[in-house]
Amino acid sequence: MSEKFEALTDKHIDFIKKQHMFFIGTAGKEGRVNVSPKGMDSFRVIDATKVVWLNLTGSGNDSAAHVLESGRMTVMFCSYDKQPLIMRLYGTAKVIHPRNSNWDDLALLFPKHAGARQFFEIDIDLVQTSCGFAVPFYDLVGERPTLKKWTETKGSEGIEGYWREKNTKSIDGADTGIFEDVLCPMPQPTS
Repeated sequence: MSEKFEALTDKHIDFIKKQHMFFIGTAGKEGRVNVSPKGMDSFRVIDATKVVWLNLTGSGNDSAAHVLESGRMTVMFCSYDKQPLIMRLYGTAKVIHPRNSNWDDLALLFPKHAGARQFFEIDIDLVQTSCGFAVPFYDLVGERPTLKKWTETKGSEGIEGYWREKNTKSIDGADTGIFEDVLCPMPQPTS
């Protein structure tokens, strides 16, 4: 039932463009595995082997800590309409902060969000699709306005304060690098 691909096909890209929600999975070398739902028009395909998504301010920042430690990230899309499909993108991610030189170029790809925290750029090494026959039907009612209102009310200083309070460490206490680059050794290939 499942198929594997080395890169995204045009059909895969068309499927991604129609999705309003996706899920991110990350893990460090030890500790908890993080799975987070994402939405709000925050995902873009750059090419067949590279994607980027905008990470908005939230209560945790585990994906950033995990990527700094291991680089591993999985993105999952599910179809909730007539044609069932699950698609996973496996790859190596890097974190891009507002202080990084390519921030402004990536920001042009997305609607402006007061709570923009990071971008994650993923080099895809495997695309896997499967049937999705057990995924239920859902209808999109709309995006929630709560996060947008909250970040606009807080303003940039309030958001920075929130990052300092809630986003500098993962749930397991690992650095997220939100205010400075944290040097973490990249995993070495095993022979």
